[in-house]
Amino acid sequence: MAADAQKVIIHGAGGAIGGAVAEEFARQGAELFLAGLHLNSVNATAARIRAAGGEGVHVSEVDAYDPLAVEAHANAVVDEAGRVDVMLNAVSIPLIQGTPLLDMAVEDVTAPAAAWLRTQFITARAAAAHMVPRGSGTILTLSASPARVAIAGVGGFAAACSAVEALTRTLAAEVGPAGVRVVCLRPQRILETIGSTPDLPMPLDDFTRFLESLTTTGKLPTLSDVAKAAVFLAQGGAESLNGSVLNLTAGMSTD
Repeated sequence: MAADAQKVIIHGAGGAIGGAVAEEFARQGAELFLAGLHLNSVNATAARIRAAGGEGVHVSEVDAYDPLAVEAHANAVVDEAGRVDVMLNAVSIPLIQGTPLLDMAVEDVTAPAAAWLRTQFITARAAAAHMVPRGSGTILTLSASPARVAIAGVGGFAAACSAVEALTRTLAAEVGPAGVRVVCLRPQRILETIGSTPDLPMPLDDFTRFLESLTTTGKLPTLSDVAKAAVFLAQGGAESLNGSVLNLTAGMSTD
């Protein structure tokens, strides 16, 4: 592993987005510190990277909702690698969709925003604690299209997305002067993550066509699209982007 290879922490590395981003960073020669709550899924991501010839892949069991665990992991990464260049949090959140807001319990509506804001802040703070003294680094947060679109049936997810984007702006304003960038990735629903159970009460094919109809291209973003965008943001191709949202919704949200 080259000494100048980027040192990248990915929380939720066993998930679809986290795994895809990890594989793309590996193709660019980064040293990866993959973390997740369930080691089986994180190990599966690591195995794919190693099978493709990737080196410098480290796996840890970390609860990204636990500030002490996240800070301890970040400290361990710096002890081993000397620094953290990039951090992405792609963990999942509690979520109920397809039910009208007026029929939902208060806790079910507020839980997504509370959970996603909590974990994104915890991981961003832990990374920034090491990046700010060095005067460099990129923190990548994750949102989704409901942050800027009026759409029924998404429960508290839209509020959760908006909360993370607001956190991105505030944190960027505070750590930006030290040379640390904070940028949010905002994809539309990703094609490969729809699975076999639609979020809304309709047949799977209808749900997929509905999502595609909301874009200006008639196509949903792919995991590869999101992964390549993450690497672009972190490898110096977007130095002027800070506190911004990279819109990957295929035109569903236009700002």
